[in-house]
Amino acid sequence: MTSEKCELIAHLYRRAGFGITKDELSALSSRNYEEIAESLLDPSQDSGVNIDTWRRYHNGAHHQIYRNEWIYKMVNTRNPLEEKMALFWHHVFATGQSKLEHPTVMGIQIDMLRRVGMTNFRDILVELSKDPAMIYWLDNSENHNGSPNENYGRELLELFSMGVGNYDEDDIKNASRAFTGWTFNQPVPIYPHGDYPATFKFDHDDHDFTEKTFLGETGNFNGEDIIDIIVKQPATARFVARHLYNFFVADEYQVPAWNENPPKDPEAIDLLAETFQKSHGDITRVMRVLLNSDFFKSSRFKKVKSPTEFIVGVLKLTGEYSDPTVITPDYGSMGTLMGQELLNPPTVEGWHTGLEWLDAGILSERVNFAVESVSDTSKTRVNQISQDENATNHLNDATADKIFDYCMGEFPGLSITEADKQRIYDTVETNTRDTKEKIVNYLQCIVSTPEYQLT
Repeated sequence: MTSEKCELIAHLYRRAGFGITKDELSALSSRNYEEIAESLLDPSQDSGVNIDTWRRYHNGAHHQIYRNEWIYKMVNTRNPLEEKMALFWHHVFATGQSKLEHPTVMGIQIDMLRRVGMTNFRDILVELSKDPAMIYWLDNSENHNGSPNENYGRELLELFSMGVGNYDEDDIKNASRAFTGWTFNQPVPIYPHGDYPATFKFDHDDHDFTEKTFLGETGNFNGEDIIDIIVKQPATARFVARHLYNFFVADEYQVPAWNENPPKDPEAIDLLAETFQKSHGDITRVMRVLLNSDFFKSSRFKKVKSPTEFIVGVLKLTGEYSDPTVITPDYGSMGTLMGQELLNPPTVEGWHTGLEWLDAGILSERVNFAVESVSDTSKTRVNQISQDENATNHLNDATADKIFDYCMGEFPGLSITEADKQRIYDTVETNTRDTKEKIVNYLQCIVSTPEYQLT
């Protein structure tokens, strides 16, 4: 495989997944980029994750368990884009565990996002609007005929589909009226019965069946009618396109600033939005265009890794979270320390991204986690990289360049400045004599570089 092809496929797996190991990359050597991208877009393939075995060995508070279960899936799945899309929609449709009374509902929501995340945007919004966690999070269970609650109607337009400036207050009011009666069946109390899932309920007697005007159209609209109208809007196509670009291509402005700041790559947004409109919101078709575009292929290391991407990437590198029977640290809590608490975003806006992931305290947490992880030679892949006699014998008495290049082979496409390389050489070669120890030290230095914070 040529160096360029190797780097491009590694880039694809960092963005459409959570990274790729050298062995996984080698297994793809006979396939071309387009074929590999198409396989990632296929939602029918088996993830290969035996989650039932994992659950037998892990217990605790449900939200903590589900966070770590999700991270386990991200690390080990053969269908990484399915998990990446679920993470994407979790960011867009931010819903927080902190307000919810029944812990299982957030896991149910993520399972739903995983199931529908690559389908049609209309279907995604319908499923979201019927999701008990979202209904409770944005008070649609308090949205009654004759006394509408506008929280969900407002956020559906502002943060989930169209963006500020593309609707007015009357549109919010009428959208909210269309969702009256969309509620859920209240589960039995947690104590002493245990946690039972909530299910969607349409309360016919609590729904406003009168005429409504929304975005210039008039009729006896219900929630699905509102969504049909939303999906037709050019503003929706551009809003979703910009979210996809920000998550998969390059860091953009934060969402609240989009109304005042044009896209950094307007031609890319135009292409994605046009595909969205022509396909009537088919997310798979939009993602196919995105992954095969020149603007995606040339965007290597132009995004700051989110804490979840960072943690999962390190775990894939070290191979330490592949055995479901091994009790492991609470990786979800580590993500919280780095600024991203899965299942509990800070606000309905989701997380602020890009450089806002990298304040001094958070950066220290990230670097310490990565360095400690690659320092432990009992971890499967760290052992293979540093201790395997077949892999390392040829490096005995090798130059610093050769040992460094061997270690960099675990990070396809990553480029470190010459000045930083020299500092790494000086640090490792001055303090270490044993080749295997040098390899570990070089790995420690590489994951400490500014470049490793990018994807």
